[in-house]
Amino acid sequence: MGKLYPSFEDAIPEIKKSEFFISVGDATLNNLIQNNIYPNLSIIDNLIQRKNHDYKIIKSELLYNAKNPSGFITENLWETIDTAINSAINNDNHHLIVVDGEEDLAVLPCILIAPDETTIAYGQPNEGLVLLKVSDVKNKAENILNNFTKL
Repeated sequence: MGKLYPSFEDAIPEIKKSEFFISVGDATLNNLIQNNIYPNLSIIDNLIQRKNHDYKIIKSELLYNAKNPSGFITENLWETIDTAINSAINNDNHHLIVVDGEEDLAVLPCILIAPDETTIAYGQPNEGLVLLKVSDVKNKAENILNNFTKL
């Protein structure tokens, strides 16, 4: 979902126009920080392509933790995203969710919870960065989630 930017640098002008900005993934956040861009909310799991990745996060005033196994969207992750987005909307602090497990599917609850003007960035492994506008993909995200099995 969204527009693929094979070159991260090509996405920077669009990112900088964002009213509210969320990043999902460690490589995405790492690239943003290297370019002095700090999302309103970032979601990481300290893994890049399933390999441990640990770096010093800076400019995150509010830290949240969530548990979410691979291939799932847990109620804990959903509630944490909801809390973090609602908090981030109301202040200028940078919020960070660190997921114990995997954050790959976190884009879907972000789309459904975040305001329509939100831009979300996530990595497409070995292809580049994907940017999406929530208002453009909300229906598609709802359809995808409707096909999930609730456990």
